[in-house]
Amino acid sequence: MKITDVRAVRIAFPKTEPTAQPTRKGWTHTAEVANPMSRYPQYKRHRSLWLPKWGEVWCQVTLEDGTIGLGQTGNGRAVAAVIDDHLAPLLVGENIMAHERIADMMVRMTKPYGSTGLSSYAVSAIDLALWDARGKMLQKPAYELIGGLQKERILCYATGNDVDWYKELGFRAFKLACPYGPADGLEGIQKNADFVGQARQTIGDDCELMLDCWMAFDVEYTVRLAEALRPYQLKWMEECLIPEDVDGHILLRERLPWQTLATGEHWYTHVPFQWAVAHHVADILQPDINWCGGATTCRRIADIADAGGVSVILHAGGNTVFGQHFSFATPCVPWCEFFVASEPGIPLEQGWRYPGQSLPKEGYIEPNPAPGFGLEVSEEWIQPYWNS
Repeated sequence: MKITDVRAVRIAFPKTEPTAQPTRKGWTHTAEVANPMSRYPQYKRHRSLWLPKWGEVWCQVTLEDGTIGLGQTGNGRAVAAVIDDHLAPLLVGENIMAHERIADMMVRMTKPYGSTGLSSYAVSAIDLALWDARGKMLQKPAYELIGGLQKERILCYATGNDVDWYKELGFRAFKLACPYGPADGLEGIQKNADFVGQARQTIGDDCELMLDCWMAFDVEYTVRLAEALRPYQLKWMEECLIPEDVDGHILLRERLPWQTLATGEHWYTHVPFQWAVAHHVADILQPDINWCGGATTCRRIADIADAGGVSVILHAGGNTVFGQHFSFATPCVPWCEFFVASEPGIPLEQGWRYPGQSLPKEGYIEPNPAPGFGLEVSEEWIQPYWNS
């Protein structure tokens, strides 16, 4: 079956409003979060002060028999241009089942301007749309094609700082967003320690606790903070350094041999993950399936991880149908991340989710066996990207 059309699109999902009332405002409204721009006071408070506002972009793939597949990624206009102006016309006529050939072609096509970053986002959207189309064409869920159902359910950890609410929802593992970084000096280390200590007291010693540092630290700060947090038994510290600091990752591993380290959210293609395993700098690899190159690239990363004896836990893997299907099919993926976007007091089923996406119940999710990725998208919701 050949591909007849590839294009960037928007999806106008119907708006839904929760019937429950929040018990308080969630942490995202008020919390400071350490980030790479924390050294600049005017941008320190929150990532939204400096991140681009391009929004999401979808890719629609159409096959000879009319089957449509959908994939999603971020960074809007810039990525849509890579899809429509470059990659899409060159993929028309390719065999939908040749996923390795197509993935290889897309990475090589983008070499003149770089296969990482924005290019990788575009490749991801197309790759996921192709897997969705394959599943719908064959009337099989994507996890059957990616590797077959390897687990009947998967543990989710909750990301965010309203841990009391997440525990009430049934989660037993929690990841905090770290508030302070090197710009806050010794006082910031103590405030971070107090913050993590309070979370540990709230959830108890029988739950897992992790800390997301979101590229905000240097090696020295990470080591000092890790030592301060040692009493709170963190399962891992995540993405402490900027992703390009290869020497820093090696040095951090040497200086923190006892601390589990996770990273990879902002790595693109499988190559940096291969480097990370070869140099033993991470215990848990965290690619984002919507950013790093799609399900095909994530399969390569999983093979690398499996051979190197480390785990893969997708960034935000529980928040998309794409990440869920990949996680259900992949043995070296033990957990899923679920970012709780709704306010405390709003049940998960009343918060935002993509139609067809499974929700955690008592901290676990189960697969949706619908064809493809199980997205429940009406065709009238799909709109041209550039005309809206």
